[in-house]
Amino acid sequence: MLDATTIILTLIWGVAIGSIYVLLATGLNLIFGVMKLVNFAHGQLLMIGAYIGFTVWSIFGVNAYLAIFFAMASVAIIGILVERFSFRRVLGEEKLNEIFVSLGLILLFDNVAVLLWGEKSKRIISPFENMSVLIGELSISYDWLIAMAIVVVMLISLIFLIKKTKIGLAMRATSQRQEASMLMGINVERIYILTFAIGAAMAGAAGVLFGIIFPFNPYIGALPTIKAFAIIILGGLGSIPGAIIGGLLYGIAEQSAVIFLGGIWRNAIAFTVLIIVLIFRPKGLFGEKGE
Repeated sequence: MLDATTIILTLIWGVAIGSIYVLLATGLNLIFGVMKLVNFAHGQLLMIGAYIGFTVWSIFGVNAYLAIFFAMASVAIIGILVERFSFRRVLGEEKLNEIFVSLGLILLFDNVAVLLWGEKSKRIISPFENMSVLIGELSISYDWLIAMAIVVVMLISLIFLIKKTKIGLAMRATSQRQEASMLMGINVERIYILTFAIGAAMAGAAGVLFGIIFPFNPYIGALPTIKAFAIIILGGLGSIPGAIIGGLLYGIAEQSAVIFLGGIWRNAIAFTVLIIVLIFRPKGLFGEKGE
């Protein structure tokens, strides 16, 4: 039987893990919303971010959380190169072309990671490892709380950028009418580069947080990508609020599945959520209205 403490910890853990998924899914959703680009290699950016964070932490002695800034900057640059030299060539063409480019990037990133860091699992150790705060009978890890706080700050910053700045206005205009935006003087290609860089940077930050909480290896990108797509379909393609709510719901559902059904259901829940949402509400909770 489950007591109240176990249930509350499950919810907190689900929100903490869901926050990392939110960061990944929000970046992916931003790219889709502005560029209408389907990138199945987005999880590989998370993986690269985790390894960059691990490298600057283990070799240069940088604080695990400060390593997030190095990962974000590095993965943003990688994202710009990926957008400029791969997806730019097929953008606006058949979606099948985007899928094959994504699959090629998955193999490329995975194999480069194996060459650079090997196949052995690694982990980033934070200064707060094994430290927790006691609230009554609850013991909550500092790393969980810090991860949630970082995600909140990043999401608020992203929403401010999109809603309150000229760049955000240009991104929203481009997402709605590309041709009209070009006629109004917006440099759509620059907006695409900026959008992909922001989405990639968010994946890089998610990678470091993932690496602090979980061990990781070069092949971790696939499942987070599937989960991110499940989340944005749950919340609604192109909807950032939907990605946030969808990610938190997914994290809670995943942890609940572990408690009630066992650990083997942790990853299967992604496919289950995806199938259920596609059947009963294809546009998601906050999906864009059909044209």
